[in-house]
Amino acid sequence: MNKRQFLSSAGIMSLAALAPTTNIFSKKSEENIPSSCILIPSETAGPFPLDLTENTFFFRQDIREDRQGVPLFLKMKIIGDADCLPMQNVRVNIWACDNEGRYSGYSTSGNPDQTGLTYCRGYQITDANGEVEFITIFPGWYTGRICHFHFQVFVNSATAAISQLTFPLEEKNALYAANPTMYIKGADPLTFTTDGVFADGYQYQVATLEYDKEKGQYNSYLEVTVKGGTKTSTGYLEQQNAKQFILGQNFPNPAVNETVIPLELFNNSNVTIQLFDLQGRIITTICDKELSKGNYTFLVDKDGMGIQSKSVIYQLDVRNSQGSFKDCKVITFS
Repeated sequence: MNKRQFLSSAGIMSLAALAPTTNIFSKKSEENIPSSCILIPSETAGPFPLDLTENTFFFRQDIREDRQGVPLFLKMKIIGDADCLPMQNVRVNIWACDNEGRYSGYSTSGNPDQTGLTYCRGYQITDANGEVEFITIFPGWYTGRICHFHFQVFVNSATAAISQLTFPLEEKNALYAANPTMYIKGADPLTFTTDGVFADGYQYQVATLEYDKEKGQYNSYLEVTVKGGTKTSTGYLEQQNAKQFILGQNFPNPAVNETVIPLELFNNSNVTIQLFDLQGRIITTICDKELSKGNYTFLVDKDGMGIQSKSVIYQLDVRNSQGSFKDCKVITFS
């Protein structure tokens, strides 16, 4: 299976790293940030969303490609408003402009044509803590908009939240001032109240922005509350899967080294289970054979399989006379 066949089920069921996919984020930015459990405001997806859903190329942690800019390590934690608990295995799409205010995939007046380019776009799936991490660059700004990121949270195939995030004004403009060759437009002239999107409220959309001297990087963190919870109702595709199998969460999770994936199969089927890293690269195939209906468990041995990252994805592909059905979940290693 190649990368374009990977994660066809991720999050909504149809779905050159500089840093390794280990724990890249400092805990400093998260300290003393209370859980609000208040729904993130809904915003427009903007004029440049593209469709990350059907393109598995965008499943990646490092979304910089060749863009120049200050490295930014962005972490988001997804909370369900129904129970105020972290939501695991939900898909988070993000996209932003580059350091000069250009979006990949589009041509705009006064800028070189960006059609066909893919920088600063990607998605991840939340781990056992409800978190995703991205390696990117700090975005620039363009006329009429304050510096920002767009994001979508897909709770299931029927439910998604669309919003935007921004950064503290003083810290953001200090970053621009310290890097004038990469951010030639200088300070961002807009404030939260003069930006058309955030003018009606921004309290829950301002991510932290801190420089980690020890690691030589900027870290950013935002907690996002969306509709749903640990017992969120499912969409159509999840309901179709439920007629074929139940793919359980691995246990224990988080795991230290060994963990087990449970599967209940309702029909005789060809079954493939594969592990992928956070850059969408295949690690290993756990199962690839015909199975009779019944209950199964599959062992994942972190050391034995040479897994280096703190999170991996396991994807199930079930094929039988009724069709092809897929699902995936995240294993978190402590």
